Amino acid sequence: MGRAMLAGWREQGLAPSIVVDPAPEAARLAGADVTVLPTAPASDFAPEAVVFAIKPQSAAAALPLYTEYAGRAVFLSIMAGRRIRSMRSMLGERSAIVRAMPNTPAAVRQGVSVACPGQGVTDQQRALCDTLLAAIGSVAWVNDEALLDPVTAVSGSGPAYVFLLAELLEKAAIEQGLQPELARLLARRTVSGSGALLAASEEDAAALRVAVTSPGGTTERALRVLMADDAWPALIREAVAAATARSRELAA
Repeated sequence: MGRAMLAGWREQGLAPSIVVDPAPEAARLAGADVTVLPTAPASDFAPEAVVFAIKPQSAAAALPLYTEYAGRAVFLSIMAGRRIRSMRSMLGERSAIVRAMPNTPAAVRQGVSVACPGQGVTDQQRALCDTLLAAIGSVAWVNDEALLDPVTAVSGSGPAYVFLLAELLEKAAIEQGLQPELARLLARRTVSGSGALLAASEEDAAALRVAVTSPGGTTERALRVLMADDAWPALIREAVAAATARSRELAA
């Protein structure tokens, strides 16, 4: 995700920045606008924002290295499950922290990020974080950090649900006699094309569904199966509830 964000910032015209990554292969990220370091930069570095695009289990080791920027820079975290209070305990009480949850379509600049500002975040710092996140897609804000748990369940985990739909459509098409190559083409283009149509339309998803469902036709027959009481409606509710619960369990 961090690399997707960096690519988006470069496309938008990134100010000279530093990437901290101990992996030797990270050097390929360097360029005229980016310096790659294996460890935290020297104390004379004065960033406007510090972005934590790391695994949540790495937080305890990584965050204390950046306490000197508390009170000067805004900290933008995309770590799943790491709550603002937990990060503040590592960064110091003066730290201005924005916690955000982006999703994997950020890799093609079609992501959606939901951000929550912590105590002490200024309007200017919020605007800066909005700009950084907007480089990889749409941005929305919430003031209640607890809402990031269902956000994680819907948009953070959501791409996997869509990929599962494409996977199952492909398998079902093969079972009905289509060649694997054609089945894959139809499944992928149907999912991606429908998503593009949904993004371009101002109509509700339900209205678009009704528009493609002719009375007595094939779509109606299929939806009768999918929309039965124990089928998709119940399963989607259960899936999102389960993912939300897990997000709360993992929170630190």
